[in-house]
Amino acid sequence: MNLTNASFFDLSRYAHAALFVAEEYPWQALGRLKAYMAEYPWPQVAWPKNPGPLPATLVLHETMLIEATDLTIEFGDATKGKLKVFREGTLLDGASVLMAGVVLAGGPLSIGKGVLVESGAFIKGPTIIGDQSEVRQGAYLRGHCLVGARCVVGHVTEVKHAIFLDDAKAGHFAYLGDSILGNEVNLGAGTKLANLRFGGGDVPVKTPAGTISSGLRKFGAILGDKVQTGCNTVTNPGTVLGKKSIVLPNTTAPSGWHTNNSLIR
Repeated sequence: MNLTNASFFDLSRYAHAALFVAEEYPWQALGRLKAYMAEYPWPQVAWPKNPGPLPATLVLHETMLIEATDLTIEFGDATKGKLKVFREGTLLDGASVLMAGVVLAGGPLSIGKGVLVESGAFIKGPTIIGDQSEVRQGAYLRGHCLVGARCVVGHVTEVKHAIFLDDAKAGHFAYLGDSILGNEVNLGAGTKLANLRFGGGDVPVKTPAGTISSGLRKFGAILGDKVQTGCNTVTNPGTVLGKKSIVLPNTTAPSGWHTNNSLIR
């Protein structure tokens, strides 16, 4: 039985690999997420201070915010590097787009290159969004959200105190509380990662060798690299899915550790 970070995630290219310790349990990274963000070197960007939705579309280019009035935007798939911004025919390489109607609710914020944030998204800091990611209409990022490169936080998806590794996608109607999505994880529409026990107390992790205390009162799920969930999946608090596991649609995944390549039905 191997429950270390190294058995769940390939961290060799992850920009925030320092958050993880190879021989620790993966949920221990959640316990240090707030401290990691408190020490993060936040970029110096003059984010708008207005409390409501952005009145106009803004482009972020090399820490400068530019109103999009005189710019041309090609709204291609940001996760594939196809979001492009031009000024008088010249490409603004790595420019990100925050559409009119986005709400930035305060706190530090880092947005990488080639990111698209669609109208209606609500973002509380501290939040980090990696290169070429998409935050779609109606997404709600509640703070202490760490989103890797080429990720999707989808329509009406709520994220709170959670970590996305690169290429993780929660495209539609999801809830992710106190959870980690590994590389290339894909959540089916309506997936919910529950994070709080009805009876209260720390969330345990059940294993064949016995129960491990996570030390966390709120702990949703750990999804190893390339895990997939079907539509309307629910995971119980303390669910730990090994690499390439699949949860079939309309299924409630039992809490505890599930080995690599598990099929949960």
